[in-house]
Amino acid sequence: MSEVKKIATRESYGNALAELGAQYPNLVVLDADLAGATKTSVFMKAFPERHIDCGIAEGNMMGVAAGLATAGKIPFASTFAMFAAGRAFEQVRNSIGYPHLNVKIGATHAGISVGEDGASHQCNEDIALMRTIPGMVVINPADDVEARAAVKAAIEHEGPVYMRFGRLAVPVINDPASYTFELGKGIVMQEGKDVTIVATGLEVSESLEAAKMLEADGILAEVINIHTIKPLDTDLIAASAKKTGKVVTVEEHSIIGGLGGAVAEALAEKAPTKMLRIGVNDTFGESGPAKALIEKYELDAKSIYNKVKAWL
Repeated sequence: MSEVKKIATRESYGNALAELGAQYPNLVVLDADLAGATKTSVFMKAFPERHIDCGIAEGNMMGVAAGLATAGKIPFASTFAMFAAGRAFEQVRNSIGYPHLNVKIGATHAGISVGEDGASHQCNEDIALMRTIPGMVVINPADDVEARAAVKAAIEHEGPVYMRFGRLAVPVINDPASYTFELGKGIVMQEGKDVTIVATGLEVSESLEAAKMLEADGILAEVINIHTIKPLDTDLIAASAKKTGKVVTVEEHSIIGGLGGAVAEALAEKAPTKMLRIGVNDTFGESGPAKALIEKYELDAKSIYNKVKAWL
């Protein structure tokens, strides 16, 4: 059996921008002295006249992006999630969110899987921050296919969009020939009847592996991929919750304010259900190899399997 192809979604982001550059002449990419890391250097090589390095001044970059949007451009402001959502939060809120400008934010190096860069760079709070901004769309793709599709969907959407990409190479779980990205719509990756596992980002592939382990124990888990956390597909989640009676959320983000919080809010209103939230448990990360951190913080497939089985 051939090994599953793995690609970091930050790579997908850079490649998608370069591919779409010719199709969208108004597309402009901004970076904060991190083009090599965010992979927007691919776009820079193809369209140097449409790439702006704003230097290590993320707040200013968001202001520049806002200005370009008012002039009819489609700006993609790119930097690490820690800086896009954290350092530049005020500018994103007031200069982009408040006037509801057509700015797209490409936030790479999100979550604990940033690895050796440590707690200062491992942003486990960005989804919580960005989904509080009125009108902000929040997307967290699961693999290369979904990430590329998300970039195109962001271009076609009128309004601010926050996209979350990772540093760690992750399995390609979607078929590019048949995959369709629909903003605000979740995807049932596997049917089940005993428990619903709602996952996002790199945790979708880990959850699918965990579901296989559960199946070996006679537990059939329904796995839902939530690539758009805002707007959330509350109808799909509620329907699955009513079917299985139990919901588990899995995310490479704090369990406070992220996917788990969003799903809990939705279910409390539409279908009150017993829940288990799996994610970063109100703690900072630490420096170490990405895969080792995923295992230590119990976000790998085996840990998900153990937690769900014990909970059930």
